[in-house]
Amino acid sequence: MVFALHHLSAQEQWDWVHRGDATVVELVEHALGRIAELDPRLGAFARVDGDRARERAAALDATGPGAAPLAGVPTAEKELARRAGTRSGSGSRLLADAFATRSDRIVDALDATGAVSLGATTSPEFGLTGFSEPAGRAPVRNPWDVSLGAGGSSGGAAAAVAAGLVAFAVGSDGGGSVRIPAASCGVVGLKPTRGLVPAQGGQDSFAGLVSAGPIARTVADAAMVLDALADPTGRRRRPVFATAPPTDRDAGPLLGAAIRGEGRFSVGVLRSSVWDDAVDIRIDPECAGALDRAVAAIADLDHGLEEVALPGERYPELFRVLWQASAAAIPASTPEELALLEPYTRAVLERGRALPVPTVLEALAAAAAFERRTIAAFDPFDVVLTPALALPPMPLGWFTFDPDPDVVFDRQVQAAPFSSFVNVAGLPAVTVPVGATDTGRPAGVQLIGRPGGEAAMLSLARQLERRFGWPHRHPPAFW
Repeated sequence: MVFALHHLSAQEQWDWVHRGDATVVELVEHALGRIAELDPRLGAFARVDGDRARERAAALDATGPGAAPLAGVPTAEKELARRAGTRSGSGSRLLADAFATRSDRIVDALDATGAVSLGATTSPEFGLTGFSEPAGRAPVRNPWDVSLGAGGSSGGAAAAVAAGLVAFAVGSDGGGSVRIPAASCGVVGLKPTRGLVPAQGGQDSFAGLVSAGPIARTVADAAMVLDALADPTGRRRRPVFATAPPTDRDAGPLLGAAIRGEGRFSVGVLRSSVWDDAVDIRIDPECAGALDRAVAAIADLDHGLEEVALPGERYPELFRVLWQASAAAIPASTPEELALLEPYTRAVLERGRALPVPTVLEALAAAAAFERRTIAAFDPFDVVLTPALALPPMPLGWFTFDPDPDVVFDRQVQAAPFSSFVNVAGLPAVTVPVGATDTGRPAGVQLIGRPGGEAAMLSLARQLERRFGWPHRHPPAFW
């Protein structure tokens, strides 16, 4: 393999810029060239802001990247986030001509880190689905097999990272929307503890479900980006990178934990899901095999292992209500506006608006009780291990083959039954690849931490990453 700039991790790109081995303009031009060449086959980008990215890169080269934690590294935001001066339509035909006059907080935070956004990655309409196949536009294709989907709702972000278009991207996760596509595309997806990312990660979303989180090729890169999103200007700590001396690595709590990958932990293994009594959940042998490999590796690394169960009574009912209620705020009211929505979006919106207020309040109370039960059930463990997915990446169109909204919802649950409960509980979680299936595609597992327990979770994820060596594997057609 002939070396190219996209082979560098996000940390390495930062290092090269700060050492003068590469300019920001060189990194940006290389990434834009790859997007122009490869993205027509992927559909990962909804919008490319080439001119703005070049201007920002030139300005960083002229002034020096400074101490901002991600200064000079090319990246992308999710198209659900508005950026001032662009058409930012939340992936919907309803808002296709909407011109943003101000940026969302997560976009401002990303800019404050010093990273250079190349544009916006593709999402399903309003981020409502765990697959990224928006109507009227090209679907996001999986770089490992372009006949398969990339997951969602941050599907474009995961496909872009896996294909080496950017070293990391920022997604949002309200029910698995960072972790599902990351697992589908063989990269690392990190959902932080509720509230850790000030710009997007607390009660500013309905029921506090949504958190911004990074998708990256390595655990350390994901930790670096999360450190940056939690403290975008880097004023409260010094930047920490893989080439820093050991004494400096302690300055960045999450990146330091991910780099060292040390410690012995008590690990709970969760094999059943909170959906088992409501939906026909069957874990595919590929996904079960990934869990078995991770369990064997964790045992071999001398961690404590114990099976754990999670009471799921009333969970399916409360999550359906919360998900429908969250869609009620979509800005469509007239028949003409409603007609512009995709059928599934419209169905979820209409059901959300028809919910009685007491039903919504009961669901919110039940969610708070579920959060308490989950934290109590997981309390004996530093980390809880689950499958990342129950089904491998599915062919394009599989989720909507039957357009009945209940069938579409259930198929999403069948594919990823271990994701949404983490959002309801407000816990951190990361998906990490643990080897290839018989088909050569990646398969992964999910690690769930205690509230604020990202350090232990990332340390164990790094140990698994070292054991399986997945960051050195890439989709051959795009690398």
